[in-house]
Amino acid sequence: MANGKYNNRRWSVPNKRAKAYAADRRAKVHTYGPKEGKELTDYEAGIRSGYLQAQSDSAGLYKYKKALAEGKSKKEAREISQRKGRG
Repeated sequence: MANGKYNNRRWSVPNKRAKAYAADRRAKVHTYGPKEGKELTDYEAGIRSGYLQAQSDSAGLYKYKKALAEGKSKKEAREISQRKGRG
């Protein structure tokens, strides 16, 4: 598989993402990052409703905890948790 910026899973601890997304939805604008201050599109507001991101967060967190339980370092566990697909 080719290495590119879209080949890594970007996950965060779900409650941290939820707080940031709730702030975005209340303000109806991006509250952080390169688009800060710009209005949310309908698509972006939908993503922030959480369903699709929750699936990725859950998978990433599961892989991270599993790798730590297997004795991997935090850095190795993070790399494993960001790989898409099985493994």
